[in-house]
Amino acid sequence: MALTPIPPRAAVQAQVAEAPPSGDGHGPAPDPGDGSGPYQGYVYAYPHKTAYRPLEPRPPLREVWAGEPTGSLSLYLHIPFCEVRCGFCNLFTRTGAPEELVTAYLDALERQAHAVRDALDAPRFATAAIGGGTPTYLSAGELTRLLDLTEKIMGMDLRAVPLSVEASPATATADRLAVLAERGATRVSIGVQSFVDAEARAAVRPQKRAEVEAALGRIRETGFEALNLDLIYGIDGQTERSWRHSLDAALAWKPEEIYLYPLYVRPLTGLGRRARDWDDHRLALYRQGRDHLLAAGYEQVSMRMFRLPGTGNATEYCCQRDGMVGLGCGARSYTADLHYSYEYAVAVGQVRAIIDDYVRLAPEEFAVANVGFRLDAEERRRRHLIQSLLQAEGVDPAAYRDRFGTEAADDFGGELALLADRGWLEPVGGPEGGADRIRLTAEGLAYSDAIGPALFSGRVRALMAGYEAR
Repeated sequence: MALTPIPPRAAVQAQVAEAPPSGDGHGPAPDPGDGSGPYQGYVYAYPHKTAYRPLEPRPPLREVWAGEPTGSLSLYLHIPFCEVRCGFCNLFTRTGAPEELVTAYLDALERQAHAVRDALDAPRFATAAIGGGTPTYLSAGELTRLLDLTEKIMGMDLRAVPLSVEASPATATADRLAVLAERGATRVSIGVQSFVDAEARAAVRPQKRAEVEAALGRIRETGFEALNLDLIYGIDGQTERSWRHSLDAALAWKPEEIYLYPLYVRPLTGLGRRARDWDDHRLALYRQGRDHLLAAGYEQVSMRMFRLPGTGNATEYCCQRDGMVGLGCGARSYTADLHYSYEYAVAVGQVRAIIDDYVRLAPEEFAVANVGFRLDAEERRRRHLIQSLLQAEGVDPAAYRDRFGTEAADDFGGELALLADRGWLEPVGGPEGGADRIRLTAEGLAYSDAIGPALFSGRVRALMAGYEAR
């Protein structure tokens, strides 16, 4: 089996005949170039959780995973706690969790791990990630307990697979980092957002550059294989000059990976109440950041992800094909036919209520799937297309054909033709004149956050439209 780079975001963290776009009676797919703007939504998974609905009856996990290939799984552990909630954040997380709640959460996570492990037939995990929230909100002792229960119950050696962990400047302390390094963490991702203190304050990210630099120093001293820095563009008051300042400050640490995120205003979040049209500004900053990192020797993996060549961990896990096992109240799990999780929310009160419900669940409650989305054959093809196309490598027509027995160009001819007409899609030549890849152009990648949502099926768009934000 060919080795591929570990997918960004533990996962997560997307691959021309005249066929019409696929639809389910909900009208044609939206046009990503219709003038609605390049920033419609970050597609890190398909379908989005807002398309999930309660499963009735709730299927036992043993039935959900029966017959599923379990030889190359991804494990994701969700820690829904942070020291502060940033103004741009719409993650499933709460702040100020007392020690007794963290203990209760780890107790529940242990009960869930037992139930999930009992439902899996000889699982083998190829990659693992701990996200949140901020996993390093946990103390060193609590991190040790989390890693212990993961290995002892799920039966995996975390030192034998790529393991990614999210951190924040304030919680990347020496004792926590030492635990992670000793237990096999290979990648630490830290949300810097900006090296300019005024911009951090504008994004409601209360941190100072000195604190960020100290945390980066500790991470480098601990000796992880890969350091990832997250930066955000489009913050109020940010200019091309200040953006270049943050880029250069990040490059000074020679991180193996850098993620460039556009600032979004989200419903029910702090900055969501101050939205205004600044698409052109964000697009200009994106292009500046992309060109600056490419000139510094980084390769572009997706619209957001840039990586130093030769530094990615290799894993057999393929996000388009292989299953994911999620532990924690905000984690989702994937099989070929069913994606499932717990309830989703953004508003602080709703998130707290879901966490409180999770920590009280009895062991038998963890043995069923609660909320989810069932994928038919068309949705499985669409997911493969989206998760391939939104990566710089694009769609491998041969891999698509081997998996589904059809051609991507036939299944999604209308959508692909529309992207090609806009200059956002290009074939990459292969042997004997065939297309070895179908991928987005540089400008197509710039419009990934419009292209991804435009490729959603009518069924998914209808479900998302019917979701009541809470």
